[in-house]
Amino acid sequence: MYLVRETFLLFGLNLLDALLTLIWVRNGVAEEGNRLMAELLNISDIAFLSGKLAIGLVTAVVLLKWGYFRIAKVGVAVALVLYVGLMGIHLLTGLTAAGMVSNGTVSGAFAFFKPVLALLFG
Repeated sequence: MYLVRETFLLFGLNLLDALLTLIWVRNGVAEEGNRLMAELLNISDIAFLSGKLAIGLVTAVVLLKWGYFRIAKVGVAVALVLYVGLMGIHLLTGLTAAGMVSNGTVSGAFAFFKPVLALLFG
């Protein structure tokens, strides 16, 4: 099988993202940026976790079944880079919530990366 380690890592990061998002949102620290996931959060925590993990599970099955294709290898690499970046955002969110980093520092960091993100995704 191809991409087994990468797929499990991606699914684990997906699970960690879901749990951290629940913590931040339920404690009023952050908001969910994805509108679909925000709607699931409005329904219940179980609906949110089920939806998030279902998407991760479908992705894992596809990657394990067709991981030998070049597009799957490139896609999982890109997804892992994005999830590592997302974990950095979760870390900053946690540090800000704990009072260890000021909101101004976080805003400045995002202002620095905003043109890059606009170029990539805009």
